[in-house]
Amino acid sequence: MSLLNEFKAFAVRGNVVDMAVGIIMGAAFGKIVSSLVNDIIMPPIGVIVGGVSFNKLAITLKEATADAAAVTLNYGLFIQTVVDFLIISAAIFVAVKIINRLQKQKQEVQAEAPPSAEVQLLTDIKNLLSERNRQH
Repeated sequence: MSLLNEFKAFAVRGNVVDMAVGIIMGAAFGKIVSSLVNDIIMPPIGVIVGGVSFNKLAITLKEATADAAAVTLNYGLFIQTVVDFLIISAAIFVAVKIINRLQKQKQEVQAEAPPSAEVQLLTDIKNLLSERNRQH
């Protein structure tokens, strides 16, 4: 099999496509959550703590000179990133809990369903063979 054919077989497998869709959706979800944090959550928090914009919170380690820009420790951006992470983590946790609950309900429904004719027939054969083995 040529390298191109092997690559085609790999690329069109369901798992690769599912992973690609997941990555794209994750990136879009990340942008939504970042906007939620930056545009909705952080401004009221900034007002509560005295009108501070977290993006501008920094400690100057070295003042700017004519040759170089100032060296700053941007702890406000770090706080914002931590809040982003916490919200994304919480949202993913809730989504996984919902998916697990739905899968559990689906499994319970499948468990309650009567076995198919093939399964019932195979069970009967197995039981007959077990009985026959016990008698001999």
